[in-house]
Amino acid sequence: MEASVILPILKKKLAFLSGGKDRRSGLILTIPLCLEQTSMDELSVTLDYLLSIPSEKCKARGFTVIVDGRKSQWNVVKTVVLMLQNVVPAEVSLVCVVKPDEFWDKKVTHFCFWKEKDRLGFEVILVSANKLTRYIEPCQLTEDFGGTLTYDHMDWLNKRLVFEKFTKESTSLLDELALINNGSDKGTQQERERSIDLNFLPSVDPETVLQTGHELLSELQQRRFNGSDGGVSWSPMDDELLAQPQVMRLLDSLREQYTRYQEVCRQRSKRTQLEEIQQKVMQVVNWLEGPGSEQLRTQWGIGDSIRASQALQQKHEEIESQHSEWFAVYVELNQQIAALLNAGDEEDLVELKALQQQLSDVCYRQASQLEFRQNLLQAALEFHSVAQDLSQQLDGLLGMLCVDVAPADGASIQQTLKLLEEKLKSVDLGLQGLREKGQSLLDQISNQASWAYGKDVTIENKENVDHIQGVMEDMQLRKQRCEDMVDVRRLKMLQMVQLFKCEEDAAQAVEWLSELLDALLKTHIRLGDDAQETKVLLEKHRKFVDVAQSTYDYGRQLLQATVVLCQSLRCTSRSSGDTLPRLNRVWKQFTVTSEERVHRLETAVAFHSTAEKILQECPEPEAFNEMDQFDEIEAVGKSLLDRLTVPVVYPDGSEQYFGSPSDMASAAEHIREKMKLVSLKKQQLRQPEATTPES
Repeated sequence: MEASVILPILKKKLAFLSGGKDRRSGLILTIPLCLEQTSMDELSVTLDYLLSIPSEKCKARGFTVIVDGRKSQWNVVKTVVLMLQNVVPAEVSLVCVVKPDEFWDKKVTHFCFWKEKDRLGFEVILVSANKLTRYIEPCQLTEDFGGTLTYDHMDWLNKRLVFEKFTKESTSLLDELALINNGSDKGTQQERERSIDLNFLPSVDPETVLQTGHELLSELQQRRFNGSDGGVSWSPMDDELLAQPQVMRLLDSLREQYTRYQEVCRQRSKRTQLEEIQQKVMQVVNWLEGPGSEQLRTQWGIGDSIRASQALQQKHEEIESQHSEWFAVYVELNQQIAALLNAGDEEDLVELKALQQQLSDVCYRQASQLEFRQNLLQAALEFHSVAQDLSQQLDGLLGMLCVDVAPADGASIQQTLKLLEEKLKSVDLGLQGLREKGQSLLDQISNQASWAYGKDVTIENKENVDHIQGVMEDMQLRKQRCEDMVDVRRLKMLQMVQLFKCEEDAAQAVEWLSELLDALLKTHIRLGDDAQETKVLLEKHRKFVDVAQSTYDYGRQLLQATVVLCQSLRCTSRSSGDTLPRLNRVWKQFTVTSEERVHRLETAVAFHSTAEKILQECPEPEAFNEMDQFDEIEAVGKSLLDRLTVPVVYPDGSEQYFGSPSDMASAAEHIREKMKLVSLKKQQLRQPEATTPES
């Protein structure tokens, strides 16, 4: 019977065990009767419950029952005493009926309890409350009977409820834990797991029950079970009522079973964790080897342009994003496996290491494939970028070559030629870079073995290889065509440079010839003071003419070269209509002027030679008898003087004088002086002839 079942009855305090003992160490059972009618049935239930609490040893020492009839009627007391015979006849050793101060009526004399002792089985005495200490020590009596023993019925009832609840829960929990623990000790792993699955969770929390038990034990050890804080230190419930030993035994059993249960839970948790890890590992492995690998199998191309490669890269990033989620699971699983490995359970080490190795192999292989694919696409993008840049350079170079060159001068041609060479050099570097990128991409593709994607990729690789080689060959052909066109354009431009150079040099030759003509007219005016000096001037003039002749020949050669270059370039040169006539005109002017200069110098040589011959002192006058020489020198002198006053007439009718008038006057004056000397010499020679006939 549990106190919780009859709690309303127990709260009425129809009877109670105060914890006090008689002189024979028997427990004192108190039945406080009241003015109200006491239900015998409820009292019987209460007595049955209270008498079930002590141990058999305590019961063997007997009970002393105090029936407090001070507030009740005699017939009720009599009924209670007789009821004790039926409830606990063998356990009651003494019944003390506490009588009121005013004794009951004389009817009681008709019932003598002492005469009924043999029939009742226990002794019944009538005693006043103040005389009760004759039979029971005051310290074992409650305050109601003038004793010092403190008793709080509600406190006792609450503690009793806690004790019974703990006893019930702990007993039930022990049975459940024993069933669980014993089930975990079965032979086969399958039976053990099945048993644990069926009885894995106890109906109550073991920690809560243990905490309740410890609190209850602490109460039992620090204060009387059925007393209050003000009671004496002696606790009859500890030993006599077996509360503390029972709680301690239950706690010990609970701790033992709970420790085993925790180990079972730990093993089960470890096994569950291992199974969960294994399940997650298989999920990761199955996805990576299944859908993940299938995604990579479908992605083998490299694209045929920058846009196509970028689209493939974007698709690959989506694939990597999906893989990254599984790789995150891999990292978490790897940490969990590492933690379990550090725990050092021998039985799971092999399985855990196998799972870890399998997971790592699959993840690293898949990560390597993703990285390989990413590097391949990046290399393809770089290849197509270089190819596009090179194509644009070739287009620009071709556009430049397709435009006809019409430069204004040689410098612009040189600048254009330099730009053309720079573009060609840039194309060469671009093609070299394309070959390097292409070869690197081909090397990566060649390393793309069949294991990389789980299938034979020879056909797909061939398409990629053909595309790369096709792009490089096409760029090579385009570059070769541009080089051929550059060679033609270079030759044409060099010829144009040469043409402009020839035209410039021819124009320069005309300028030089014009300068020589101008120098001839302005500075070559002296005729010499004597024959020797005049001959030197004549020799210098011939050299001067040779220089002019060389200049004229050089100009003619240049102009002939321009004609050839124009024919080669199929263009019209300005030299044929401008420079050549100028050159011929200046040369004719120079020739006329030079001939005039030569004629004057030769005339001057003849004049000076004859004059110097005449003017020399001659001891034989007969050498000068012929007067014709004087007439000739006079004629030469006059002719020379006349030529100094005559201008040079060019073929176009224009005229030009040598030097300035003052220069010509100075030269003429010198000739006249010499003619005067010759005339004077002539007179001197004639005087002797005139004197001789007279003598």
